[in-house]
Amino acid sequence: MIGSDSVQQDMFTVLHGQPAPVVTRWTYSASDPFAVVLAVRTRQDRWVEWLVARDLVRDALSGPAGYGDIRMSPQLVQGYDIVEIEIRSHDGRAVLEVDRDLLRHFVEASGEVVAFGEETEALDLDGVIAALTSNCPE
Repeated sequence: MIGSDSVQQDMFTVLHGQPAPVVTRWTYSASDPFAVVLAVRTRQDRWVEWLVARDLVRDALSGPAGYGDIRMSPQLVQGYDIVEIEIRSHDGRAVLEVDRDLLRHFVEASGEVVAFGEETEALDLDGVIAALTSNCPE
C-alpha cells in the first residue's frame, strides 16, 4: 500500500510452465481511476508493464473476463484457487497464475481509493486534456 490516493501490491506469480515464481506488481491510482498497472519483473530486474481495465481485474475474480491481448479467468489448479492471466502480443503469449485471494485483496483496496462506479467523478478530465495538449504546437 502506498497512499490514500493509490494502492500497490507485490505478488509472487507463477509463469505457466516455469518452476520459479516471478514477482508482479499491481498498482492502482486515483489519478487514472479506470486502470490498473500490472508489472512483471524480468530476470534482468526490469519491469514490463501492462495497463489493464480495473473492471476486467474485478470481473476475473468471479468468471472469465477480457478480450484481445489480456484475458483473465478464475481457475482451480491442483487445489490452488488462482486467477489465470493470459497476455498476448505480436511477440508471443504468456500465461501467469496469481493467487485469487491476494488479487481480491488488491481489488478491494482499490475500491477504498475510488469506489466502483465513481471513477468518472475521480477523473480530472481537464487535467488529462491539458497534459495531452501541453506539447502541441499552437
